[in-house]
Amino acid sequence: MSMTGNRADYLRLGVNIDHVATIRNARGGRHPDPVRAAHIAAEAGADGITAHLREDRRHITDEDIARLSVEIDRPLNLEMAATDEMLRIALRHKPHAACIVPEKREERTTEGGLDAAGGHNQLKHFVSELSGIGIRVSLFIEAEERQMDAAASLGAQVVEIHTGRYCDLALAGDGPGRERELDRIREAARYAAALGLEVHAGHGLTFETVGGVAAIPEVVELNIGHFLIGEAIFSGLDSAMRRMRAQMDTARARLAGQA
Repeated sequence: MSMTGNRADYLRLGVNIDHVATIRNARGGRHPDPVRAAHIAAEAGADGITAHLREDRRHITDEDIARLSVEIDRPLNLEMAATDEMLRIALRHKPHAACIVPEKREERTTEGGLDAAGGHNQLKHFVSELSGIGIRVSLFIEAEERQMDAAASLGAQVVEIHTGRYCDLALAGDGPGRERELDRIREAARYAAALGLEVHAGHGLTFETVGGVAAIPEVVELNIGHFLIGEAIFSGLDSAMRRMRAQMDTARARLAGQA
């Protein structure tokens, strides 16, 4: 199974459908259905579907993962903590990819990147087990060389660079800070690619911030969720996705024009 876009200049879009499940779980029942959202996202051009099965099941559930595994014709990226329970679930469902993320029970969303360098010995087992059955392993990490080095040493095929700080600075109107953080992401992407790692990016990206990251040539995939689900309330998921896709394609076209 592979992502649908394979041109050298094409930037893939993975859509995280977690927060459709958040709305469902706030009241209980089956509506709105995150699997239906995944179908709509696929029809609107998503190259993959991302879902984070948390230890406390606050949004995505085991049933959601089982249904996504068999009902969706796009690669499934399972975000997971490095726990034995999550490893068993990943090995059972065999998603296209597994992105290992940090997880704290009290946080509302994933805050910050995984400390791959500090947790090297613990993570080695998880990366080895997942890779051993053909699951592409990604580590969600900060834009730091030591974290990239650790990811390569662990045998991960992919790194996903955390873009949350960049987006927060943009939201705060800190133009110089935003550019410094974007430069840091650019440098980390170049470094990771030089190590032979596939580079993804995500967290907090919006219509206003996606262009800067989409224009980084080493980045081949963006993962976006919360913002798209929020915009879907006002314009529909199909419309929100197509606008995001257009923003990404415009940034990529400018990049191609500069080559």
